[in-house]
Amino acid sequence: MPEGHSVHRIARQFSHNFVGRAVAASSPQGRFAEGAALLDGRVPSLVRAVGKQMFMSFDDDLWLRVHLGIYGAWDFAGEITLDPTIASANGRMGQTNQRGTDPVFDDAGENSLTSIGAPRRARGAVRMSEQTKSREDDTDATWPPPVVGQVRLRLLTDVTCADLRGPTACQIQTADEMLATVAALGPDPLVDDIAVGEERFVTAVAKKPTAIGQLLMDQKVVSGIGNVYRAEMLFRANLNPHTPGRDVPMEVVRGLWRDWVVLLQVGVETGQMMTMDGLDADGYRRAMASRDDRHWVYHRAGLPCRVCGTEIVLEEMAARKLYWCPRCQA
Repeated sequence: MPEGHSVHRIARQFSHNFVGRAVAASSPQGRFAEGAALLDGRVPSLVRAVGKQMFMSFDDDLWLRVHLGIYGAWDFAGEITLDPTIASANGRMGQTNQRGTDPVFDDAGENSLTSIGAPRRARGAVRMSEQTKSREDDTDATWPPPVVGQVRLRLLTDVTCADLRGPTACQIQTADEMLATVAALGPDPLVDDIAVGEERFVTAVAKKPTAIGQLLMDQKVVSGIGNVYRAEMLFRANLNPHTPGRDVPMEVVRGLWRDWVVLLQVGVETGQMMTMDGLDADGYRRAMASRDDRHWVYHRAGLPCRVCGTEIVLEEMAARKLYWCPRCQA
């Protein structure tokens, strides 16, 4: 499932490439035909991400709400102008300062530092979901690009195309409906005042007998955290995922929020869920080039813990895979 950093990156790309430009909206798949008809010809004025959801404002009190869910993704094609906060990600990893590091392509073919690449016209596409990927198709120079697969919504300016596939939610909302949706979500460090968000998070966790490993995935408690960040944050806090929220010491809960503030910003800037600290230049490059070298425990079931050597455990928690070290997180 796309996690919060991906949705913020998508929102920023829409802000740079669609806001202020009239869009032609269509639903090639047909499942969003009425909604697309309402948006067709309108000019988006604002795009915001909250957790795993994106909201795009149009005139006449119309908002487009998109929740990618597990399988959803946006594909961008045409002239794509990079968000400067993303384009300048070289050297701003958060926990490291790798200025001058050359772009790194990971084992999935992704430029891990700039993630989207240079502006391109009709020959390239950028897929934005949990892991941003780029692909080039030198044989296709048509504009607009042909529809591929089940496209729920296509938004098209004169030079840029965005195709939405497989979302959990794609709907038109009024401003009041949008605000109600956002109000039901937990705090997001890139949306809410960080100090206020911390208090909301601490208060919510302190009330709950639910395991902290489940609470971190509850979007009503905190926005944007998914399976990867959940596992990594719990390990970084040396916290047993089964500990009831109300039994987690307050200073540890505050530490979780503050860690999320840092990790989310790193994810937005780099396009990667980079969760390891203290890497030298070579270690950093390996981590950015390979997802297997990027995390402490996630996707490492049966492998030795990077800290203590104990075998990493894989179990199910609320129907989602949970990775943790039974010694470091005892």
